[in-house]
Amino acid sequence: MTETYIGNELEIFANALRWKAYFSGTLAPYGKKVLEVGAGLGATTSILCDGSQEEWLCLEPDLQLLAQVEARIRSGELPACCHARAGTVRDLAPGALFDSILYIDVLEHIKEDQAELEHAARHLAPGGRLIVLSPAYSFLYSPFDESIGHYRRYTRASLTLLTPPACKIVRSMYLDSVGLFTSLANRLFLKQSMPTQAQILFWDRNLVPLSKIIDRLIGFRFGRSVIVIWERPQ
Repeated sequence: MTETYIGNELEIFANALRWKAYFSGTLAPYGKKVLEVGAGLGATTSILCDGSQEEWLCLEPDLQLLAQVEARIRSGELPACCHARAGTVRDLAPGALFDSILYIDVLEHIKEDQAELEHAARHLAPGGRLIVLSPAYSFLYSPFDESIGHYRRYTRASLTLLTPPACKIVRSMYLDSVGLFTSLANRLFLKQSMPTQAQILFWDRNLVPLSKIIDRLIGFRFGRSVIVIWERPQ
């Protein structure tokens, strides 16, 4: 199944390298066989995948975005273990199993989110992990969210309610405490439908390093993004 992605923020956020490195360190390790759902441009793949995996499958329903991932693979910008495929988890063979399945800023774009996670969980190998990172808090929903096709934002509580059968939660937390206040400022005052490249670079270079310190001091109790990781028992 293919779809057309309506957002145009992917190129702007592609250079948020400190942010991507921050959350990738929180989510790892991924195991040998990894499925990245909604790989987009492959910009996040380039940070998460270090080439030590046996297989990293980039699943992307938008054919134009998929072509850019394929180009990154051909050029060597992405490791040789990476492969790109059009479609969604519903297009996977029933016996396809992965050590990790990643939804990085993707689940909020999917209308039937609970059904999506339940379907994905069927493709977890024993001991495999289902990893979701999404924007946090409904009160931060802004014209930006609407413009890029977000159905919702999550809290730890609302995301953990989506726990698939036979899976257990191994981690739930917030990241980017400082970024939460920039999102709140946009929601209340700026009301931008799209941040500028300069704003993203300022956040990434100046605010994300502060969040790395403050997040730990506050015990990851609030932040701009929420993470939940589930595990399928052995």
